[in-house]
Amino acid sequence: MASFSMDEFVGDGVLKELLPKLLEEGWDDVPTLKIMNAEDMDEINMTQQQKDALEIRSYLHDRALMIHGDRLEASRKCLPELLSLSTAELSSQFGMKRGHIARFLDRSSACADPLLKSYAPRPARKMTSTRSRNDSNLTSFGSGSTKRMPSISKYRTSSTNYDKSLEQSMAEFKIKDGHVFKGIVAAGPAEPRACGCVQPPPVVDQVAPYSAVGNISLQKLTPEYKIGMERLVKTKAPPMKASELWRDKPAVILCIRRPGCIMCRAEAHQLYAKKPIFDALGIQLFAVLHEHIESEVKDFWPRYWGGVVLYDRGMDFFKALGGGKLLKDKFISGFVFNPRAIANYKRAKAMGMEQNFKGEGEIKGGLFLVGRGKSGIAYQFIERNFGDWAPLAEVIEICRQLQNQQQGQGDSVRSSQDINENGF
Repeated sequence: MASFSMDEFVGDGVLKELLPKLLEEGWDDVPTLKIMNAEDMDEINMTQQQKDALEIRSYLHDRALMIHGDRLEASRKCLPELLSLSTAELSSQFGMKRGHIARFLDRSSACADPLLKSYAPRPARKMTSTRSRNDSNLTSFGSGSTKRMPSISKYRTSSTNYDKSLEQSMAEFKIKDGHVFKGIVAAGPAEPRACGCVQPPPVVDQVAPYSAVGNISLQKLTPEYKIGMERLVKTKAPPMKASELWRDKPAVILCIRRPGCIMCRAEAHQLYAKKPIFDALGIQLFAVLHEHIESEVKDFWPRYWGGVVLYDRGMDFFKALGGGKLLKDKFISGFVFNPRAIANYKRAKAMGMEQNFKGEGEIKGGLFLVGRGKSGIAYQFIERNFGDWAPLAEVIEICRQLQNQQQGQGDSVRSSQDINENGF
């Protein structure tokens, strides 16, 4: 699977010398860099060779073929020329194996990301740093004291173009094919196991109260990944309240069952790949672990997840998913006898994920989408079967609703201010 590390993405090619400029101009993470368009490239004076390299590497990243990045770039061929080569030429010139050749030549939307393809937001230029009101806890979710806080304005050249682009992107990602929008609480189906002899564990049907998550104590393990970022927090971060995460902006909280699990890594990867969309909607992304194994955090971040990683020592987020108690399942009954869990495993395996078996893997995870301030939990997804993912269409739709609510509240406040100032 393609890594979210910028160093691995640019490799040893011509983009490496551009890293300082990319950092300066705000193209400082892989998902954002991949949506750079021709106009953006011209603005930072990229050469044609650098443009070709970015196109090639973005294409390879979508197909988990970054292992061939340096050799393909060194050929000095552009992407259309490479795609016109025969199977024999790709094998002899670049040492591609048959499976990699098939993936490389597959131009279908199954490999590319249709949501990001039509949506090309642009980072703000040389943004000033934004300080937290609580420096002891939240100052450095980004790169030290100069984190660039994402905002909706960061991603638009004009309000008209922005709205049109976002509307087209959302239209492509609407819930369809008979999927029922489940709203506040969602979970995968409870299919029979072992011919009905094993019953799936029950899940709650009520959203967790805000009081169950607002005061959770967390410890920051990694910052949000940017170019040149330290791999881990060097000094032990002080505990902080979870409410600090969504004090100013809504937040997606991804509760990871086990960072070495192939299905957990796949879920984290496909969610973080949509970072530009969440940024544009004003949504932050956080991953929460219930177990701190430093080697596992190093393997997980930033390869599979480039956002902030937090440690929930008391497993309180995981308890909130289960209505106050941990949701657990056994390997035999929950995986071996569960056809949906096996299908989830095959889905993750097809994405080229690696895995290990370190750590506790029976505690179920899930996802929360928490509104700004004390507005509460807008959405909660429970991992009923091992490897269940929150449907991205559902998550993004809720995020869009939150954005609309905030914009409506902002318009109401401005209208009230106008009335007070003008006496109408």
